[in-house]
Amino acid sequence: MKTDKVKLLDVVALTVDIPEDKLFKGQVGTVVDILADGTAYEVEFSDRNGRTYESLGLSADQFMILHFEPINPNSTSEMITTKV
Repeated sequence: MKTDKVKLLDVVALTVDIPEDKLFKGQVGTVVDILADGTAYEVEFSDRNGRTYESLGLSADQFMILHFEPINPNSTSEMITTKV
């Protein structure tokens, strides 16, 4: 995580393995609390049915925020088509 400001309910992905908690790079979680004046974050990891299987405190360098829209508000989407 470099320049994004982490907010409650941000969807994030691990950038490191945390094998002692059975969590690995790429696993997706949700920020559910901001801790230590914004230097740590409680991230909850849930299965497809919404059941939490792990919740732990992480520092911002252990995850990245996932974006579902273009980051640059001036960027435009283009449709890409392929011939079959």
